[in-house]
Formats: sequence, C-alpha cells, structure tokens
Amino acid sequence: MADIAGVNGQRENFRVVGKHNLPGKLSYALATGIAKFGIDYVLPNMLFAKFLRSPYAHAKVLSVNKEKALAIPGVVDVVTWDDPDMLSIGGGFGPPEPYLTNYADYEGCEVGVIVVAEDEDICEEALRNLDIEWEVLPHSVNTLEAAKDDSPLTCLKPEPPSMFGPKEPKKHNVTHVVTAQGDVDKALKESKNVIEYQLKLPTFASHIPNPPASVAWWEDDPYLGEGPNMHIEGAVQRREQIAQLYHMPVEKTIQTGLFQGGKYCDWGMRKSQEITPLLARRTGRPVRCANTREETFDFLMNERYMYMKVGFDDNGLITAIDDYSVDDNGSLGSSAFGGAQDQGYGPYYTLRCLDIRQQMDVVDTNRGKMYLSGQHCPFNWDSGTMAIYLIAEKLGKDPIDIAKLNLHGPTSQEDPNPVPSFEACLETGKKIMNWQWHKAGTKKLPDGRMHGASFRYQICPRHAFSGYDSKLELRDGVVHMPTQGPCTGIFAVECNAMVVAEELGLEYEDISIDFDYREKFTPVGGGSDGTTASSWVTKECANILKQKIIAAAIRNADNPPPPSMFSFGKPQTPNPLKGHKPEECDMIGGMVCLKADPSQGVPLKEATQENIFATYSGRPPASIWSTGMGKMLDTMNSLFCEVAVDTDTGEVEILRYCTVADPGKVIRPTSLESQIDQVAYFSQGCQLLEEYVYDEKTGVRLTNNMIDYKKPTILDVPDVEKTFLETRSGNAAYGASGISHSLANTHLLIIAIHNAIGVWVDTPATPDKILKALGKA
Repeated sequence: MADIAGVNGQRENFRVVGKHNLPGKLSYALATGIAKFGIDYVLPNMLFAKFLRSPYAHAKVLSVNKEKALAIPGVVDVVTWDDPDMLSIGGGFGPPEPYLTNYADYEGCEVGVIVVAEDEDICEEALRNLDIEWEVLPHSVNTLEAAKDDSPLTCLKPEPPSMFGPKEPKKHNVTHVVTAQGDVDKALKESKNVIEYQLKLPTFASHIPNPPASVAWWEDDPYLGEGPNMHIEGAVQRREQIAQLYHMPVEKTIQTGLFQGGKYCDWGMRKSQEITPLLARRTGRPVRCANTREETFDFLMNERYMYMKVGFDDNGLITAIDDYSVDDNGSLGSSAFGGAQDQGYGPYYTLRCLDIRQQMDVVDTNRGKMYLSGQHCPFNWDSGTMAIYLIAEKLGKDPIDIAKLNLHGPTSQEDPNPVPSFEACLETGKKIMNWQWHKAGTKKLPDGRMHGASFRYQICPRHAFSGYDSKLELRDGVVHMPTQGPCTGIFAVECNAMVVAEELGLEYEDISIDFDYREKFTPVGGGSDGTTASSWVTKECANILKQKIIAAAIRNADNPPPPSMFSFGKPQTPNPLKGHKPEECDMIGGMVCLKADPSQGVPLKEATQENIFATYSGRPPASIWSTGMGKMLDTMNSLFCEVAVDTDTGEVEILRYCTVADPGKVIRPTSLESQIDQVAYFSQGCQLLEEYVYDEKTGVRLTNNMIDYKKPTILDVPDVEKTFLETRSGNAAYGASGISHSLANTHLLIIAIHNAIGVWVDTPATPDKILKALGKA
C-alpha cells in the first residue's frame, strides 16, 4: 500500500532521499580498523576464558577432575556445569536449569567446563589437563539417515508447540509439520500433466566477520544508584537480554560499544557473549571470552531435501503442489527459521494455484547449530522457481511466460492479472539482458562453452510488524537524532538521517547522529526492510519537530529576546516571520521561511534558541503482503543470470548477473546496492563453492576453516547489474519496501547450469560434480 497514512508520503520532489554517495556515519571507523568489537577490548588486569568444547558429535561429561588444571600457574578459575553459579543466571518459567550443562549434541559444542586464566594459551593448556570421563552417545550427521525410524537419535528435551501449524507427536527425533489448502490429492489426479523432482537446499556457513566475543566487569557508580553495575562490551543491542540473564536492572547494565560483529540478520547471542559477567563477578577482575574463527562456522541455513509433485495444464498453469521436505533441525536450540517456521510463508502463495500441501519432517541431528538468521526469505523459494523452469522445459516455452501465467494479481489469489510491479520488472530485465530463451543444452558460445540462462522472482517482504520509538531534538540550532546505533551489519541510521533532512529542508550533513546505548531508537528489523519501516516512523517524528520549530520561530519573531551587550551598534534586521501564523511558514534550504515567498526567512540557527524535542512511537501501516499472507501483492523483484559451462573442465563462469527490482522508493542507494552485492556473494558461494563435509563415522566436521571451506573471492564474484523501479507502492516511508535478502537464492545458478548442459548438478556445482553429471568423471 502506498504511504498515504502518514505525513508527506506522496512527496514528489526529493533533495536528499535517494541521493548517491552519501557517506556512512561509521564507515571510516570500519574501513580503518578503529571500530571496536568485543574481541578488541583490552582492560587492565583482564583475564581470559574458554569453554571446553566437545570432541564428539554426541556425548555427556560424566565427571571432571580439575586438580591438574588448577595447579597450572596462571589458572584463576575452573567452573563446571554442576557449580551453583550455573543456576544463578537465566531463569524464566519452570524449574531452574543450569546455564552450562554436561550434554553436547554436536562436535564443538560448549560443554561442562569453563576455564579462566591470565591468557588464552594458559586456558588451552588447562583444558588439555582436565581429567574428563566421557559417555559417548550414538550420533548422526546425515539428515536422511537421522530421519529413518531406526535412527539411534532421540530428542532429550520436549519441544514447545509451534505457532506455525499443527504438530504430530514427536517420534524419536522427528517432528512432522503440515500446512495445506484445498484438496491436493484430487487436484493432482485431475491434472493433465504432473512433474516430480527433487532438490537439495544447501547448508552453508555464516562466517561472522568478527568472531563473537565479550568483555565484562563490575563497577560502582554512585550516579547509577547503590550497588554494583554490570559493564559488558561485545553484546551490542542485547543489553536488555544480558540484564535479564543476570537479574540486573537495565539501567545498571552498561554497554557503550557500537559494534557486535554478527552476521547480517543474526539475532542469536553466543555463549561467549553471555558468560563473561558471571566470570568477572567470580574473579573480581575483567574477563574476556571470544570464539575462534573455527568456532564460528555455524549455519547460515540448515540442510533441506525437497520432494516435489506439481500438476499443471497444457498451457503451463499450475493446478496442484505437493511439497514434502526433510529438514535438518540441527542441535538443540537451533532456530526454526527456514524449517517449520518457513511453512507460514511459502513461495507458492504468489501462485494462482489453490491446492497446495506442504509436509515437513523436521529432524534433530548432530550436525551443528543454527542461530536465528534471515538471509533467505523464505528459504524454500526456489522450489517454485524450479517448477516454473521445468514446466517451461516440458512445454517448450519461455519460463518468464510461465511465471506471468501463474502469478496472481493484487486483488486475490485468483486474480489472473499479475501485479504491475512484476510486469515492469520482467520487461525491463528482458531488455537489459537481451533475453532470448533457448532449451537446455542447445546454445554453444563461440569459444565452445555451453550457454545457460535463468531467472527468478519474489515478492518484496517488509517489516510492517516492527515498531520503533523515534526521538529528535533541536539543540543550539542543530538537529540531533539519538540512536542506539548499528547492529549485525544493518546500517540504517544513515537512511533515517536522510529522511529527517528531507522533511526539515536540511542537508544530510546537517543532522547530528548521536550514538548512545541508553536510547530506545534502534532502526533495525531486517536489512532494507527495517530501514524503510523505521524511516516511516522517523518521518512522522520529523514532521512533529518541524511544526514545533516553526511555532518556536514565530514566537521568537513576535517576541524577540533583548539585544545582548555584544549587539549594540549593530543594525537590527527585521524578522520576516513577524506577524505570520505557523501555517503560513515552512522549512526550506536550512531556513524557516514563508510559504508564499521562500526567499523571506531566517536561518535555522537564528530562528529560535529554544531546545525542542519531538517523539513518535509506532509502525508503518500494515502492508498488503502482511494482511493477505502473501496472497495480495504489491512490489516485486527479479533476478537474471547467464553462465558459460566448459564441458571439458567442468568450470562455470557467471557471464552476467542482473537484478531488476521495485523497492517502491530507494532511500539510500549505497545501502541498497551493497546489500544486493552481498546477496549475490553468498548466493554464488552456496551454489558453486561452499559445502559442509563431515566424517560420518566420528561426526567431526572437516570443513571449518577458510582453507577447507571454500568462499568466493573478489576475483570470483561478477559485477551485479542493478536497475531499480520506483512505483511508490510499498507500505513504508514514501511508498518504500524492502528487497535485499529476498533476492538471496539457492538455485538460480543451478538452473542456469542445467539450461547450459541439460543435466542436473546438486549444490555446490563444483567442476568434479559437473563432469560426473556429464559422464566424464
């Protein structure tokens, strides 16, 4: 829905919003290494801590003799899972549970013991000198094997009921989840054509740029009241969570750093970021705990096997979808995002098809843990992309035509007219790419390599459900925007400052962004989605401030302060605002001026000396997508790519990678473009290079470093051609919506490779797999 509920949502002229190359407030700090993450803090008399990590994929610590470890010079403390302090943190409903347990359900899991010492080398030595009795339990790091009835795995803790659909009772380590509409069995039986296919959604690493870490200490500050205060750095945006964990008032929990170092859209706290206050309290000294690089190769997305049946008519209209998936749920505490939670928002809801069934076996395994992540939205979108491509191949038609036939319109799921935003994206993309579709394996390039192409689309999701508390202040003639600051790769404060400048007739550089951990305003919520939603709230707040400034300027004009001792002898310029009403005035070009004659005005710094505050709490109006659960569409995006495949070597080269998207309204191009580049980076990585490899006999992960686990380099990643259409039909600021992470994909390149060589290759499509698929290896 266009921004018609707020102020100036239909603004036509923009001076600041949409402007290119506006510098980030903290970009210099990041680029130069000045920025401090949890692992960068060094305090006098600081200690270091390390967890014991399980060498087994599934095991219990039965007992620990810590005498040898405590005898090592420099060891200060050894804390075990049965220490009473392990019950002193956390809490909630039900009987208390220890923060650290003696149970490990994946290799590398923190288990049983924490060592605190004068340096990290001593910590490692102490861990090696622990006398540990282990009980090694049966394990499985093969998702499909773990799903079988005879799997040795069992779930040790009951799972809470899901809000995303009914659950059958858990049998061993598998939970069956179903969502359905219509009569799928009948629709499949009556379909003129039925295709069956499988696809594997790859699991790949998050590779956090700065390993999770924190430093904590306790201090007295009489200005914050009686009793000690807890100071922790490295847990940015999680001060309230840490305070709750330690039963501390949030106002006595101090965190001044700006950087957490987590991956984009990662809301999960690691134990290294949570445990340091306890250890600092026990030792009476600052304590730092940090993960190593190898310890941060946790999942960005869980593995998933999809088995699809799709019915369709002779013209390509899909009539039935039966989706059965086996999804790796990983270890205890893994996020359901991408698994059962994803069933509530599927790719099929954009289709005209009314008979859809999704069944999922969610399987506990010993593969590892996935913290909450939002990189793919939804995770299984390319099952629909694959259906469109396969139907096109079978009928000898362009997949774009099949997509246009199947996408419903904006009014209902049965509306046969695709949303205008979708049509515009496709037509623009076809022109840019000089799109000429061909069947698989039929086009050879002049150099002898085979040519392949593919495309995909998705709706643009947004965080209309996210609420924000914006505050602005005019102080000494300068507009201040206080905020908690950045979080997990989302730099949204700049976008909000641009909106403030736009509404107040100022320049971006005129807005002072004031970072303060005590402020409520946090413009997060998910990439550009959160940016556009928080900017809507900021826009409303800016207009409240604007009206207050104009009213103060009129008061100042009608009742000017007496001249100071330094102004005697200086001519007094008449104030052009005198005698006018606030509704006759505006703010343009840094001036409070008359609407009838903008040249008649007073510079903001001279218009008033009052300190003026404005606040606004709320959220943008509900988007069409959120009210229709995917069945009512507005803004869309699309991706196109071309590849060349060398059938002698198996090498794949991405020739072109193009996005044509409708973000409604671009607020900060630099942010939007950077996020799309990032999306292309990890989408390429998961399809061509990245892979978790396990030793199934021991359950040990073999690819958890940057040598064995292959990431794309700057030489591998193609330039992403970007075109943005601005229909202004989103629900957020100025009709904006979010698009960034919805462009992430798992099969765009895989489909293009099939279009080139006519055979399917599972992710990652490495040269050896391609040659094997071609019968050459």
